[in-house]
Amino acid sequence: MIKTKITELFEIEHPIVQGGMHYVGFAEMAAAVSNAGGLGIITGLTQPSPKDLANEIGRCHEMTDKPFGVNLTFLPGFANPDYPGYIKSIVDGGVKIVETAGRSPEKFMPLLKEAGIKVIHKCTSVRHSLKAEKIGCDAASVDGFECGGHPGEDDIPNMILLPRAAEELSIPFIASGGMGNGQQLVAAMAMGAEGINMGTRFIATKEAPVHENVKQALVNASELDTELIMRPLRNTERVLKNEAVNRILEKEKTLGDNVQIQDIFGEVAGVYPKIMQEGTMDAGAWSCGMVAGLIHDVPTCKELIDRIIQEAEDIINRQTALIKTA
Repeated sequence: MIKTKITELFEIEHPIVQGGMHYVGFAEMAAAVSNAGGLGIITGLTQPSPKDLANEIGRCHEMTDKPFGVNLTFLPGFANPDYPGYIKSIVDGGVKIVETAGRSPEKFMPLLKEAGIKVIHKCTSVRHSLKAEKIGCDAASVDGFECGGHPGEDDIPNMILLPRAAEELSIPFIASGGMGNGQQLVAAMAMGAEGINMGTRFIATKEAPVHENVKQALVNASELDTELIMRPLRNTERVLKNEAVNRILEKEKTLGDNVQIQDIFGEVAGVYPKIMQEGTMDAGAWSCGMVAGLIHDVPTCKELIDRIIQEAEDIINRQTALIKTA
């Protein structure tokens, strides 16, 4: 068994966290990961209202007696979710772990900390990680350029970002972005991380509540099959290649710096239910990490986590045996 500061902090068996994912992080997904010894995460804003989130938390409690968390993504100012209401549902539901993402959670930290909730903030840079530490986050999820979704605008891959975070941070952190196997868990720990966060890899599991077309798309994809969209808008997102993504890239190329979110609205807004639930793979752009190149099967969450831990232990034991003492 691999015990780290993260397994101790979250009281989990293995240092593997399932990140929040839109229209993936339902109770079924979170419970399966937690039951397998990792930390499952419900995606808060996939639920239309705080009441719906409360119901989803209740469903997850029925499926697992292990710790699980809720993701809250703090969106730009033009979006106005009822964050205090969502937090109340989290507190009332007895959830003690929250993964925050997007904008700084500073405004809501008093509400979370007063309830005894441990906060892990997803950061795409060292400076954002230091801000998370400063405002009282218990841990950081350091997200490299390889990740699916929003990698920030610095374009720093994990081989540089993780050791830089280790140089600067006092709070524990996990490696996010491109993670999917035991080799990467060992590498991440060697660079200072206390575990890994996996998003895309968990989509290709039997329990993931998404259409089979989505899982097979990941199995069939290579590390070359993602694209970066919305770069001119400074809202970069890594997505899987498809016809909708091709249309977005063509519009961005044609319009250049004049492109507006309205120009690609049809390809990015409200598309997740069509993709994740109906399996209409060209309905729009959807987040996918470069780890797709390492996805070759669709195991159960337990099979996946057990395999990663076994791979990691084998590597550690093998390398330790090669070390010669004077």
